[in-house]
Amino acid sequence: MTGFRVWAPRAGRMTLELDGARIPMTAGTGGWWSAEGEGRDYGFLIDDAAPPRPDPRSRRQPNGVHGLSRVEPTIEPLPAVPRAGGWTGRQLAGGIVYELHIGTFTPEGTFEAAIARLDHLVHLGVDFVEVLPVNAFNGEWNWGYDGVLWYAVQESYGGPAGYRHFVDACHERGLAVIQDVVYNHLGPSGNYLPEFGPYLHEGRANTWGASMNLDGPDSDEVRAFIIDNALMWLGEYGVDGLRLDAVHALVDHRAVHLLEELAERVDALSAHVGRPLTLIAESDLNDPRLIRSREANGYGLDAQWSDDFHHAVHVAVSGETVGYYADFAPLSALADVLEGGFFHARTRSTFRGRIHGRPIDTERTPTWRLVVFDQDHDQIGNRAVGDRLSASVDDGGLRIAAALTLLSPFTPMLFMGEEWAATTPWQFFTSHPEPELGKATAEGRIAEFERMGWDPAVVPDPQDPETFRRSKLDWSEPYPAGEDGTAHSRMLAWYRELIALRKARPELTDPSFAATEVEVDEAARTLLVHRGRLAIAVNLSDAGATVALDGAVLADSTRAADGRSSRTVLGSAELPPRSILVVEAPSVE
Repeated sequence: MTGFRVWAPRAGRMTLELDGARIPMTAGTGGWWSAEGEGRDYGFLIDDAAPPRPDPRSRRQPNGVHGLSRVEPTIEPLPAVPRAGGWTGRQLAGGIVYELHIGTFTPEGTFEAAIARLDHLVHLGVDFVEVLPVNAFNGEWNWGYDGVLWYAVQESYGGPAGYRHFVDACHERGLAVIQDVVYNHLGPSGNYLPEFGPYLHEGRANTWGASMNLDGPDSDEVRAFIIDNALMWLGEYGVDGLRLDAVHALVDHRAVHLLEELAERVDALSAHVGRPLTLIAESDLNDPRLIRSREANGYGLDAQWSDDFHHAVHVAVSGETVGYYADFAPLSALADVLEGGFFHARTRSTFRGRIHGRPIDTERTPTWRLVVFDQDHDQIGNRAVGDRLSASVDDGGLRIAAALTLLSPFTPMLFMGEEWAATTPWQFFTSHPEPELGKATAEGRIAEFERMGWDPAVVPDPQDPETFRRSKLDWSEPYPAGEDGTAHSRMLAWYRELIALRKARPELTDPSFAATEVEVDEAARTLLVHRGRLAIAVNLSDAGATVALDGAVLADSTRAADGRSSRTVLGSAELPPRSILVVEAPSVE
């Protein structure tokens, strides 16, 4: 017999439908109902209302988010002591993250197809694979942020079995897995949670819809629903970390914030299983409280994304200064980010029209707690046409952006395909089966960019299947048949060189903010970053520049172009336009 339980505190009657049979459920304490039966496909009728609804904690939805749930074999939690030769995890400090979307990482868009490309990541040299949300959403393709059944794995990707295989395959290759999860809202289609109980906070909304009920009546079970889901990914599927989407939209006025409670529970699980478990927040707040220890009255998360770093690098290499990029126009903004972590740290944000952020305590905070990137799914996909840096930035600028990110004092993250300057866009795509919802999504997207001055004719229709297909990586670019030395393969070689340099030199993973010093010449558009004995010289101008340098050249972004071999610079170096040079100073005897 299988036991079935569901939380429905406001229901007067609950019925389990199991393989067509209807079984009355028994009311228990705290709003929980239970029943037993033998069967495979099931759902719940709330106060006899048909059709049956899927289980809010469903582990599998073979017929989509509107269909019945399926009994999935229990996943045994990982052993506390790993078997000999087994996976023991990986700490975030010193690591490099690679962000990918299962549906567009390969032409097939499945876990199994992604496994076939993992060796590319191994040879690239990254340490963590960060997967965009894989929980069940309505339709066949989606970014994943419209999930409605958080415990089920999307069937079109391969379902729970495919996901387990993918995680195991990553671990076999020494790659840790970070799963992107969304706890701040639910998608617009297939969200039946409000029918079961007060999962949403009435009268409180965020950008994407109603907010979760984290602090109102009956919110204890809502918080448990979220925390249990996080522990499922980490404890049962064995992933190594979670990226928490838009935590600034988690409205919680309790004395102990949901994030702090989650961090406590994850730390306890980490101690039990004997491997590092990482929580990374995406936040728009520039608030170091997220990554401050609980002993120092912080939330105790391990890391958070830094959009300021992205904005500073993007402006430096592209020259784009519209919208929120305006404040980052001076090259000194990039220096501020490299030395202090945040640019907006109790400073005025002209885009927001107010003071924003709080300074990081750079004496007590390790630099690796900030995850940085020059491209990611949001910063590309939320552009009108989903254009990557490679669509508008020259080769020199792309090489500079890569070096600034990978040689930064922070935890670098790459977005799939950037390592070979992929030409495929990453566009916003949906596949809502409901015509009205699909039409509203498309019209809303077009109207948003039309207000920003874009020609609506160039904004892709998110419901058009071609929008999804265009966003798939083209693996013939980095690995062309029968060809050598293409622009894509040369860019891939540059990324591998930078990653190898980062792993070889301890100065580049030194977690002290004080270990990074930056000199800026606004007029010449040059930047000189000192990391211990290493100096990273950047020329962002379209003219040559002379910088004071002395030592052996470790990396040269123009080397492949001009054929120069290993060399030493004495006193100064001539930097070609749009180039970067990494030099090791002579040792002092």
